[in-house]
Amino acid sequence: MLNQPTLEKLETLRLHGMAEAFRAQSDPAQHDGLANLSFEERFALLVDQEWTWRQNRALARRLTQAKFRYRASVEDIDFRTPRGLDRSFLRSLTQNSAWVREHQNVFLLGPCGVGKSWLACALAEKACRDGFSAFFIRLPKLFRDLVLARADGSLGSRLARLARIDVLIVDDWAHAPLGESERRDFLEICEDRYQTRSTILTSQLPVAKWHEQIGDPTLADSILDRLVHNAHRIEMRGESMRKERGGKKA
Repeated sequence: MLNQPTLEKLETLRLHGMAEAFRAQSDPAQHDGLANLSFEERFALLVDQEWTWRQNRALARRLTQAKFRYRASVEDIDFRTPRGLDRSFLRSLTQNSAWVREHQNVFLLGPCGVGKSWLACALAEKACRDGFSAFFIRLPKLFRDLVLARADGSLGSRLARLARIDVLIVDDWAHAPLGESERRDFLEICEDRYQTRSTILTSQLPVAKWHEQIGDPTLADSILDRLVHNAHRIEMRGESMRKERGGKKA
């Protein structure tokens, strides 16, 4: 078959999307639909298929690496339940993920169970679809990982990886007072990301109480100065959504 060597070369070149489109165009069943297309138009279809294939693969990789706690999307946000969510504000916020492009932060505040973590995942998932990287982690696990990294000598590389993530979600922020090493490590993270990346924090405590939870006044001032500057606050309220939906959707 004359097409087989071409297909093999496309696969060798890792042009898998183009190979799929070439197979489709070679299918006799497709000949009638392609008969009136020029060479340039048929070649453009091959290129478009390769582009789409690579974009889908890249998105799947970003979503896998993000380790989201929930499979969430902004299209599924429930505005019917009264939780203080402003539809127009969230629509403008997620339009092309402009807040990420401008290196802004988002604070999701409110009582347990109102959907803060779900909404954080939804905002970051939209950012992934817009081409940005993301990563979800609960604050206790973040600090445990940093302790282990310090012990095995990989702290520097671990902090460097966090600094490169476009959208870092830190869940359960300020839930408990921070220790000395935790304050310093988090300041390092904030310093690396300040005005270059975006951070989402979910917290049951209002921003006014974060200073006390951080502890050391000087370090608290430094951390909050880098976080609060240029940040959007979304204050949520209402009954726990988990009672109604098992925490699967917000």
